[in-house]
Order: sequence, then structure tokens, then C-alpha cells
Amino acid sequence: MHRFCLIAGAADPILDPTTRLRDLPLMSKPISTQPTGHAAVPARMRRMGAQCLGLALAVFAGASQADLPISVDGQQLPTLAPMIERITPAVVNINSRTRVKVRDPFANDPFFQHFFGLPNMPRERVQQSLGSGVIVDAAQGYVLTNNHVVDGADDIAVTLSDGRTLKASLVGTDPDSDVALIRIPAERLSALPLADSNQLRVGDFVVAVGNPFGLGQTVTSGIVSALGRSGLQGLGVQNFIQTDASINPGNSGGALVNLRGELIGINTAIFSPSGGNVGIGFAIPSMLAADVMRQLLKFGAVRRGTLGVDSQDVDEELAPLLGLQSPRGALVTQVTSGSAAAEAGLKTGDVIVALNDKRIASSAELVNTEALLPVGKQVFLGVVRNKKPLTLSTILKPEEIRVVDGRDLDPRLQGAQLSDLGDKLRRKGLNGVLVSQLDQSGRAARNGLAEGDLIAAVNQVNVRNLAELEARVQATSGQLLLTIVRGRRAFYVLME
Repeated sequence: MHRFCLIAGAADPILDPTTRLRDLPLMSKPISTQPTGHAAVPARMRRMGAQCLGLALAVFAGASQADLPISVDGQQLPTLAPMIERITPAVVNINSRTRVKVRDPFANDPFFQHFFGLPNMPRERVQQSLGSGVIVDAAQGYVLTNNHVVDGADDIAVTLSDGRTLKASLVGTDPDSDVALIRIPAERLSALPLADSNQLRVGDFVVAVGNPFGLGQTVTSGIVSALGRSGLQGLGVQNFIQTDASINPGNSGGALVNLRGELIGINTAIFSPSGGNVGIGFAIPSMLAADVMRQLLKFGAVRRGTLGVDSQDVDEELAPLLGLQSPRGALVTQVTSGSAAAEAGLKTGDVIVALNDKRIASSAELVNTEALLPVGKQVFLGVVRNKKPLTLSTILKPEEIRVVDGRDLDPRLQGAQLSDLGDKLRRKGLNGVLVSQLDQSGRAARNGLAEGDLIAAVNQVNVRNLAELEARVQATSGQLLLTIVRGRRAFYVLME
């Protein structure tokens, strides 16, 4: 069974053992220990292996026989060792600890409290996560890693390659891109220079450095297998580098470098049918990670631009009606007043087929692509309107989430503050209206609504946003039956 996995440490629990392709558990797998070391191989086989390696490297490097003889005795073979020795001091191991309060069920039982005098007090359980990080600023002590490595951590310890263990402080996180920035004391540190990940090509050689399974610093090599990977459900903002360099649990937050020893990516996730490496790993491009770091340092959070549109996928039936040769693009269903899309002249019924130089295949891809762009960025939209292509231009604006008082829609919703989901939740594939605040003494609470509920339908008609909810409520003169999603449960609530 295939699954995408965040590659945090071996100490992390499996969240759902029956996970499907769209689920993303943290992985925990036993390590198979078999003799693979130098001493386990006979001397003659080692010599033959070295000779084969020499031949292979000669072919890939394009070296002549005079530069790279087949014989290895007394000859120096090409090696990555000097580069690796230079970069490994900048890659660190991260051990984060989170204290979780748990209650003893016996301590809460009045019978046991009475006869055994057990106090009704919560106990603490410590969860640990092992991962990796990359020092990107030696003077300031800044370390880039994954958000899921340090998410919710009470204590973060960083171990350097020289054996020192330092306490880290959290500077900021961006769950959408799964990037976090931490800081350690800036004493005798080594940092990795950043390369322009936009210049990467499929086939470029890369090296991954991290802390798999908590074993300690480990180096693997491979190539760039693909660029701009997206559409991996549950992984937030996506523009991944795909690599076949071996990546395993504990490599999260580690470095993906080019052969010059420059940082080109932060290792983040793997695609795996078994929980281990199968040659499909994903890394956050260095340019995306660097932009997140700059915004975290300047604003304390990441400010992403938005077009301000709702859209849906184009299916095979709609494509010919819209003048499209194939079912691709994002069909605009609503344009928010005053938004960047409205200023560009975008209209309901338009099909967005490109954003800047990137083709848009679906509504989800549109949301993901605009999330990669900052506020104030000028964008060019390739649009099909009335079966004719045109190009529109606009400047991305910060997201403004509309909020209304439920009482203004219907007296039965009195006490509830209702809002659109916003891009962050929409990127997770959610639609509907959020109950963002709730007065417990109000009528909506007495009817059974709770803060955080998602209103997915009105009288069994789906609503994707606040505007659609308003229209459905206004068109309703009788009963008001809401479909509510709460956690993993869906149920009906009759408003009275």
C-alpha cells in the first residue's frame, strides 16, 4: 500500500496504520541489521568492486585512461570526500521533546480515589522527534529544518558534527511550506551557502545529508529525478524537488546539496509502500526555504499573496463547452470584490490555464501556485473567455477573510461568527464555512453548533463559501438543516 510519509525520526508514532495515498503518517520502522561493512566482504571482492567503481566513474566523469587508470593500486580515484568533509559540519541532528499531559483513568475514578487515595492530577508523557537541520547563517546561528520536526516542541536540542549539543530557540514556523527556523548559540559554526534551486535540471547529481533512524550523520547520493512536483495531497504548499538519493525517517530537515556543496533543498518527505526508502524522496527548494526564512525574520510569519477567486476543476464534459481541447484549467466560480482578480478584470466563467509561466491543470494547482508567490508580486494570468484566449495582469494582495455575524443571516444562527475558510484550509481540499467564534449562551450553541465546526451544506445542498451559505439561507423559508463536519465526523444539526 503506497503512502506519502513525513520523514521525521524513528521515535515518532504511526498516526494511522491503515493510511491511504492521501494520508501522511510520521514513520516508525525497525532497522534491519545485516553485515554490510568493510570487514564482511572478502578482500578479492573488494578489489574487484574498486576496479568496477573506477570504470564507472571514468565513464561518468569523461576522464581519459591516462587521468583515471583502471588499476586502483597507487592511483587516486575521483571522490566526493573533500566536498562532504566541508559541508557536514553545517548539517546538524535535532532532538525535540514535547510534554503531553495524560490522565490516569484509575486516578479519575471516584472508587479508586476513595479507597486508594489516588490524586486527581494529570501526568506528563514526553514525546520525542528525531530529525535534521542545516546551518545557513553561522554568524547568527540560524538553522533551517522542517516544521514537523519541531512542531509543538517544548525543548529543542541540536547536536553538531563535532559532538557539541546546544539548546535551540524557535524563531518561527510556516506549517504550509513545512519550514521552520531555529537558532543556536553562534560559536564556531559552519554554514552552507545557498544555491539557486531554480537553475536545477533533471539529471543533476545531488547528495543528501541527515540523521536517518537516529543513527547519526549519514550521506547518500543520487540525481534530481523531477522538478516542480505538486498535487501530493496533505503536504501543504508544494514545489518539490524529487530525488532518488536515499532518504529515510530522521532525514527530515536535512540538506540536499549539489556537487559544489551548495544547499539546493531541505529534505522533507518520501513516497513509500513499506515505510522505507524506495528511491522517491522530496525536498523543499532552497529558494522557497530562503524566502520563508526572510519573512519569518522580518514579519514573524509568512505573508502569501492571493488572487481572491474560487474555482473548480474542468471535467471532460465542460472542456468543449468552454473552448478547451482537454479538461485542464481552473474554472472561476466566484471573484471576491476588491481582490487582485477583480482588479485584473477576471470574471465568473473564465478558465485560468496559466499563471505566469506555469500551466494550471486544476483548481488545487491554482491555489498551490499562488501560495508560492509573495504579497505584491505581479502576475500574468492566461485565461480562456468565451472560447478565446487572453492575458490579464494584476498584483497579488494579502488574503482578507470575510466574517459575518450569524444573526444577520438568520435568527437561528445567533451567537455564531461565520467566516470563509481561507487559502490555508482550501489548500487542504476543504470547502464550506467555518464557525470561527461561538457565544455559548447564544441560540446557535443551544442548537448544537461548536466553535471550529465546518458547515458543509444547507438543507443537503453543498456550500463552498460564505456567499453560497448566505444565498442558501436567504432562499430558505422553512427548516434550516445544516450538515456539519467536526473532526472526522459528519452529522446533521437542525436549527430551531
